[in-house]
Amino acid sequence: MQRSVEGTAGRRPCVPRILAAAVTAAALVAPPGSAAAATATPGPAPAVTRAALDPALVAGRGATVDYVEQEAENARTTGTVIGPDRSAYTLAGEASGRRAVRLLPGQYVEFTLPRATNALTVRYSIPDAPGGGGITAPLRVAVGRAPARTMTLTSQYAWLYNQYPFTNDPDADLLHPDWWITECSCVPAATTPAPVITKPFRPHHFYDEQRLLLGRTHRAGEVVRLTAPTGTAAAWTVIDLLDAHLVAPPRVLPHAVNVLAFGADPTGRRESAAAFDRAVAYARRVDRPLYLPPGTFQVNRHVIVDDVTIVGAGSWYTVVKGREVALDTPAPDGSRHTGVGFYGRDAADGGSRHVHLSGFAIEGDVRERIDTDQVNAIGGALNHSTVDGLYLHHTKVGMWFDGPMTGLRVTDTVIADQIADGLNFHTGVTHSSVTDSVVRNSGDDALAMWSEGTANASNTFAYNTVQSPVLANGIALYGGTDLTVAHNLIADPVREGSAIQIGSRFGAEPFAGRIRVTGNTTVRAGTYDLNWNIGLGAIWFYALDRSIDADIQVSGDAYLDNTYNAIMLVSDWPVKDNVRIDNVRFRDIRVDGTGTSVVSARTAGGASFADVDARNVGAVGVNNCGSFHFTPAGSEFGLTDLGGNDGGWLAPWLLPNTITCDDRPPVVPPPPPSTPT
Repeated sequence: MQRSVEGTAGRRPCVPRILAAAVTAAALVAPPGSAAAATATPGPAPAVTRAALDPALVAGRGATVDYVEQEAENARTTGTVIGPDRSAYTLAGEASGRRAVRLLPGQYVEFTLPRATNALTVRYSIPDAPGGGGITAPLRVAVGRAPARTMTLTSQYAWLYNQYPFTNDPDADLLHPDWWITECSCVPAATTPAPVITKPFRPHHFYDEQRLLLGRTHRAGEVVRLTAPTGTAAAWTVIDLLDAHLVAPPRVLPHAVNVLAFGADPTGRRESAAAFDRAVAYARRVDRPLYLPPGTFQVNRHVIVDDVTIVGAGSWYTVVKGREVALDTPAPDGSRHTGVGFYGRDAADGGSRHVHLSGFAIEGDVRERIDTDQVNAIGGALNHSTVDGLYLHHTKVGMWFDGPMTGLRVTDTVIADQIADGLNFHTGVTHSSVTDSVVRNSGDDALAMWSEGTANASNTFAYNTVQSPVLANGIALYGGTDLTVAHNLIADPVREGSAIQIGSRFGAEPFAGRIRVTGNTTVRAGTYDLNWNIGLGAIWFYALDRSIDADIQVSGDAYLDNTYNAIMLVSDWPVKDNVRIDNVRFRDIRVDGTGTSVVSARTAGGASFADVDARNVGAVGVNNCGSFHFTPAGSEFGLTDLGGNDGGWLAPWLLPNTITCDDRPPVVPPPPPSTPT
């Protein structure tokens, strides 16, 4: 598994910086091939969404950002809308909102700018090379009457295959033939005759994103046309979404230490790691900030930071970029490669402190997952430190912190297109927080706290937006004490995880103290678990290593458009008679749409429910299997009705522990969620 303390009390509710005055998305899709899609008439009204939802559904939740987002499926196109599809290993399944637009050469998709814009982010997918490793292909970008420009898209950082930890080779045989797989419901190495496994096996991680400064500010109402040009090397180009930014001018720090004075090359042609080391040492000695001016700086290894402030001109202007480099011999920590990254000292050496990083991008070159490699954008141990306004792209993990350490605040940062986690507080991280940040297309848990060996404590994930983690969970807590998950927006988890997990697993220390999950919104979660062959919950509690019995309260959450269940409490079959999940309290919860149940219980224990409003429930409100012993006394899991539970989902006959076990109930896709009245 690859997987702050700032309280939320008194914080002004987070709202998008663009008012949700745009028309709703549903009426804006031009049928592919229609006259409206094929002629160059004025653009349609912009359909601004957040995580493919009406912004009114997520007010006060998620990150405050400098962009507005539009889904390609709501734009005008001569291409084809793909989806909806929530299956793993499909392009639509990994798309935001589970739909996107496929362009053949010569086709386009058009968006109308909802406000003044000077920069764009395009989330896209193009095919892999036949033998793996990716291709490049052009995308023509025309905005208003300005001359068209060309983005060079790449699939070199996408397209993984096979079983964990995956491979770039589409023709590879099973990495673990001794593992049980759903595709044949067997262990291939122990099966005669041997099953035929289709190749490429389990393709996934299809998408990437690219940013483009436009060189001028375009007015609201101008049209952005993205065209897959005739002659492109890509047989198809899928456009998922467009973010329209209004980026501030470059920041200048005239009295700071300038990295150029130490020989750093802003053209990116020469390696600048040694120049960065000299500049960091000098800035620390004279107690002044180190300024990284606009430019691209090539850095192909870690820069060690301690008691220093490093400030860029802004993440759109200052880029620290590096190749992944193979080491002659593995490092003491097991790494076989190094690459660009800013690292604190190891916790065993006392860690680093008073490190402040802001206003630049880190662009890595990680194309395969090797869990022993330290090829993360930010790492080590950073005490009493801040990370603000960074853009982290194409590394293994955006930020992986190995404690013990304390007092880190991560704010206003974007983590995109990682091979593994977005961010992980690992081992003894305390009094630390992540707020107002965005994680999109992580290859494992987007935001995680993992108390392996030493408990994390008094940490907060709040007001963050998580989109499309292709494996595992949007937000995951693995053990720990006094933890808070509040006011986040989590959308479109794909497989072997869901939106929020509270898990006793991966060797984590037990949960203790107060665990608070409050005011979050999830959408299109409650995914299908490939290994168990069952549906999960948008929020799920998993007792594996030990029981879960801390003071856990879940309040004010909204679970929207759940593929399977809204809430799940589960233990694994080998330990089902040894572990329990007790004393979880759910209050003031909104459930709008489930493919199966509101609550699925597959463990011993109990939970209470108050003011849980559920509608559009696809199966029985409570699917209570307990520990699968089906005793005459009822299920080993009991539900307590504390009142105010609307929608008929918690009927008296279900209480306290009625067995209503349907191991795999049929799925009834729910209607889209609606704004509460």
